[in-house]
Amino acid sequence: MEQFKMRIGSEWRGASNGRTFESINPYNGEVWAEVPRGTADDVDAAVRAAHAAFRSGPWATMTASQRGMALHKIGDAIAAHAEELADLEVKDNGKLKAEMLKQMQYLPQWFYYYGGLADKIQGDVTPFDKAGIFHYSTFEPLGVVATIAPWNSPLLLAVWKIAPALAAGNTVVIKPSEFSSASSILFAKLCEEAGVPDGVVNIVTGFGKEVGEPLVAHPLVARVAFTGSEGGGRHVYENAARSFKRVSLELGGKSANIVFEDANLDDAVKGAVTAIFSATGQSCMAGSRLLVHSSIHDEFVERLVNFMKDVRLGDPMSPDTNMGPVSTQPQLEKTLYYIDVAKQEGARLVLGGHRSTRPGTEKGLFVEPTIFVDVRNDMRIAQEEVFGPVVAVIKFDTEEEAIAIANDSNYGLAAGVWTRDLRRAMTVPKRLEAGSVWVNAYRLVSYLAPFGGVKASGIGRENGIRAVYEYLEAKSVFINPTPGVDNPFVLV
Repeated sequence: MEQFKMRIGSEWRGASNGRTFESINPYNGEVWAEVPRGTADDVDAAVRAAHAAFRSGPWATMTASQRGMALHKIGDAIAAHAEELADLEVKDNGKLKAEMLKQMQYLPQWFYYYGGLADKIQGDVTPFDKAGIFHYSTFEPLGVVATIAPWNSPLLLAVWKIAPALAAGNTVVIKPSEFSSASSILFAKLCEEAGVPDGVVNIVTGFGKEVGEPLVAHPLVARVAFTGSEGGGRHVYENAARSFKRVSLELGGKSANIVFEDANLDDAVKGAVTAIFSATGQSCMAGSRLLVHSSIHDEFVERLVNFMKDVRLGDPMSPDTNMGPVSTQPQLEKTLYYIDVAKQEGARLVLGGHRSTRPGTEKGLFVEPTIFVDVRNDMRIAQEEVFGPVVAVIKFDTEEEAIAIANDSNYGLAAGVWTRDLRRAMTVPKRLEAGSVWVNAYRLVSYLAPFGGVKASGIGRENGIRAVYEYLEAKSVFINPTPGVDNPFVLV
């Protein structure tokens, strides 16, 4: 049994009331760690520590270049502990070790990129329209940033927020999911070892009402960066609005993965597998609506079923495993519920559709990879996010119909297009209501590329150069160099 602590200011401590909660390994159902169950008092202590570090002390007086070097050291620390971080995430959420290790090995790039960007943020001098006045603009950090990340990729999605926030000169309070706190706690430890000053990176663990809500509502928090469900995002947005906090929300999706008649079918089948069954379907960008042209529909479905029917479910730490368990008991129940809903609506099941009974999966939260066909886009299985290994196959006849079906959703996070037609590859992405569109690929992300959604998939963007400006405030400075002299300008 591993015991974890929270990082608040210069201290590693338990919850102020001494309470803890358990972390359960979704592969074998075993309790493997205890984590502090934080309180509003712990949130207040963490936010005040972050605010103090922002206002005074080493972080507040660092140059932008020095902050950039600090971020580089964090990246180096993550690189040195990538395997340890990956193991913690596998124990917490059951994702494949192979996937988590690659993710952790890639994670330092966010700190190298934003570390390099830290001293490239420049204001400008304006050729002002009023004689005798000198004007310039500059960018300043906001203050304390609250980062709230989900359980499916807990550290990656937290770092998408933390790296640009720190590069801009802010301090952070991290609230990880109660289902997957361990890797974020180790990250805070690595920041300490990298020499990040006390109070700059804080972590408070616990539940939404006890920790998340007080964090969002805290008067010293200037900005909230949230990734999670649509319902959670709406709650965060409403609470943050009461005190006019800056907010970014990366929420759910029901992304359309469109396979046209001229697609390379081998590539498209593999792309469909990557889109929905990688990460056991527990990805906000999952291609959970698979739109297939009617002329290739039957062959494509047959290939997809044949590809997936022999998939190996089991220990996510094993390199031989193709798909791990669902991460949490509530998510298991939700996935099975939506499978029943799809059957009741008339969708036809061609693979899976039940909890796994395979040897080696009995103690875990395993759902068989599930494929439904004969799905209409107005069915709940096509409109509501399942967040599990379930794909809804929808047939279409024309390009116009495919675009209409893809856009007929409350969500707009991502989309995929499979085609050999260069015209189609260039024009269809422009017409899809989605924040990211992949052509002949799926689930590609980068620290260089903005990521986020439209409609109910959220507001704001993460990654890329623009993301750092989400954590900055523009300021105008007007200087009258000759006070006491009549200047022929008009105040408005």
